[in-house]
Formats: sequence, C-alpha cells, structure tokens
Amino acid sequence: MITSPVHSRALVLFSGGQDSTTCLAHALQRYAYVETIGFDYGQRHRVELQAREAVLAELRQRFAAWSLRLGEDHLLDVGVLGQVSETSLTRDTAFAMEASGLPNTFVPGRNLLFLTLAAAMAYRRGLSVIVTGVCETDFSGYPDCRDDSMKAMQIALSLGMDHRFLIDTPLMWIDKAQTWQLACDLGEASGVAGGGQALVDLIVEHSHTCYLGDREHRHAWGYGCGQCPACELRAAGWQRWRAGS
Repeated sequence: MITSPVHSRALVLFSGGQDSTTCLAHALQRYAYVETIGFDYGQRHRVELQAREAVLAELRQRFAAWSLRLGEDHLLDVGVLGQVSETSLTRDTAFAMEASGLPNTFVPGRNLLFLTLAAAMAYRRGLSVIVTGVCETDFSGYPDCRDDSMKAMQIALSLGMDHRFLIDTPLMWIDKAQTWQLACDLGEASGVAGGGQALVDLIVEHSHTCYLGDREHRHAWGYGCGQCPACELRAAGWQRWRAGS
C-alpha cells in the first residue's frame, strides 16, 4: 500500500466493467483511501450503471480490508457527450470502421472530459491520484487511451488546477489476458481466503462490458452479446488466460 502523504488518496474512474473493476481492486490494494466516479452520457449500454452498484456492493461484502478503504461513489450526468457525438455508443447504429481508421465506438473527447471532471471532483475531495483503465494493448485504437494522452492530461490538469495530480494507468501495457491475471493476483493479495478466484468470479458475474448492454447471454467470461468489439476482446482475453493458467 502507498504510504506517500502526497499520493495516498485516489479517485477511480469506475464504469462497472471488467477493466475499471480491476483498476478499483488495484487502487484498494495500493492506496489508503479510495473513492469512485462514474458518468452517465446516454450510453446504449446503460446497464453498466446498474453494474457499478452491484460491483461496489459485492466488493464491500466480500473484501473486508478493501471495504474499510472504500469511500463515497459519485455519478455525474454528462449527457452533453451524446449531443456532440454521433457514435455507435450513443446512437442505435451498427458497429463499423470509419474512414479515419477508428471504429465508430470512438466517442471524441470522452476520456479527456472524464479526466477533467474527475480531477475537479478529486480537487474538491482532497484526492490526488486519478486511476483509469485505459490501455494501448488490447484496445480499439482510441487516441485518448494512449500513454502520451494520459501524460499530457496529467500535466495539464496539475498546472490548470495548481494541484499535483498523478494519473495511474495500471492496465496501460497489459492485454486482456494479463488483466484477468492481475485481477486474480489482486484478489489473492487482499488477504481474503480464495480471494483470487472470488474477485474473478465477481467480475464475471457482476461487471458489465458489452456495448449492447446484453445481460441475457451468460458466457464463461461474463454477460454480453459475444459479438461487439468489447465482448470480443474480453472473450479472447479470457480464453488466452485460461489456456495459460
């Protein structure tokens, strides 16, 4: 656990999906005090907002030491994103690649806005670490998930608010198989007997990653349509992890 007085209190960007749940476990294991923040931007997969509540409740119940460090949850309405973007995450359109080479699941400025709002919340709450699940490995090529973007945002937010922020990106250089392994390792390190499997089971059963919001179809890796980009990445990572474990 971090003992630095400067970076001991964290705010996790928490969507309720596999990646952000793993990031939340990372923060709870690493920092002395942790809060969470989520965003309602009119996403098609709004069921993730319900998943957030379920995951938080399960973490509090199953992981006693983490529960002591887990503070308030915040949910912000950022519906303006749906007004300024035409994407398959905010409109009822099929998933496809754009002429730019990016999938139409890319919501321009989404992560930049989320980080800015999270920093404003963190400033008010006395939190100095912002934890986010962006990565450059198993991802869809979103430019606002790149390490350079995160470093630039860390500098801009720290300067703009005159507050020394640290943007922690624990998944930046690992793929989805390694993300499953990280979750298992974090669960084991929690001090709970069988904590590794318990955290993996929690992610499978209660988190939500599917872009279509499908909670009908249950797979070995969790609920989802099995065909959207998010499901494909998650399923492939699960298969690689299980094959190597």
